[in-house]
Amino acid sequence: MAGLPKKRLVPLVAGGAAAVALAVGGGVWWVDKQKFESTDNAFVQADKVTVAPLVDGYVAEVLVDDNEPVQAGQVLVRIDPATIKARLAQAEANAAPLQAAVAQVDDKARLEEAMIAQRAAGVESARAEAGLAQAELNRYGQLAQQGWVSTQRAQTARASHQQAAAAVAQAQATLEAERRTAASLGSARAQTQAQADAARAAVEQARIDLSRTEIRAPVAGVVGARGVRIGQYVRPGGALMSVVPLGDAYVVANFKETQVSRLRIGQPVEIRADAFGKQTLKGRIDSFAPATGSEFALIPVENAVGNFTKIAQRLPVKIAVDRSQPLAGALRPGLSVEVKVGVTQNTGPSFAEAGVMPSQFARRGAAQ
Repeated sequence: MAGLPKKRLVPLVAGGAAAVALAVGGGVWWVDKQKFESTDNAFVQADKVTVAPLVDGYVAEVLVDDNEPVQAGQVLVRIDPATIKARLAQAEANAAPLQAAVAQVDDKARLEEAMIAQRAAGVESARAEAGLAQAELNRYGQLAQQGWVSTQRAQTARASHQQAAAAVAQAQATLEAERRTAASLGSARAQTQAQADAARAAVEQARIDLSRTEIRAPVAGVVGARGVRIGQYVRPGGALMSVVPLGDAYVVANFKETQVSRLRIGQPVEIRADAFGKQTLKGRIDSFAPATGSEFALIPVENAVGNFTKIAQRLPVKIAVDRSQPLAGALRPGLSVEVKVGVTQNTGPSFAEAGVMPSQFARRGAAQ
């Protein structure tokens, strides 16, 4: 080496240094590759909720600003309740006479019960009179045959008996009429009660609509995409704003299908976001998507074509973030992140096992 010219020595030293650097870098890459699986195709997501009204009307108040934190149940928007209050008053006014009509039918039913009792007593009285008339008829008939009373007196007893029998028939008919009237009151009450129930349901619906003029936050989070303004006319289903639950944000990392064989649920994950500089967050693999991302596209890829080229597909993997970290609440949906999964820990089900139902596990064990 000492005898080599300086011009030849420099390239050799540079080449040796490059070879050493390449060997060291390759060794580090190999060790890292054996212990970790990583991807930069990962994004922060959250189950944001779109806030929409359930009744129509003009917006009277907007009680939150853009990017303002809110609590679950907090009033966000108030719709002018004047129209719905008038509808509630009308429904209550319609329900009142129908309820009074039900009470009136009940009063008539009680009166009919008393009338039925009176008619039944009349039937018993008529039967008693008929029994007495029958006894008189028998007695005078025998006396008339023996010549002790006149024929006229026997005819009078017979007429009294017939009159008493007719009175019994009349009393029974009157009792039956009262019973039929009572039965008709039962059907009339059922009809009136149904109308009263419908009117009460209309009242309850109006009260529900009145309560819905106050639009509340469905979850705790931060207000975003606020498009509602005072005086705006809104309709049911129209988006007013979104509430993003930042405290429940998570990461969806899209790993290549050549990587997922080493992934398991529960494995630790290191999360790095450009927005946080060199600071990192900790998480763990929560679950695997049931299909690749291309399957959920609006226009799925059609692979049954002649010019097919195999491309490694990506599978979405949900990563839960450790909420005890100070930066966990600072994650914003849409941020791109880099994730590194420690694959040396066999914590939970692998990718191949995560989608298998318990019954399939049982059948697999029986087959083995």
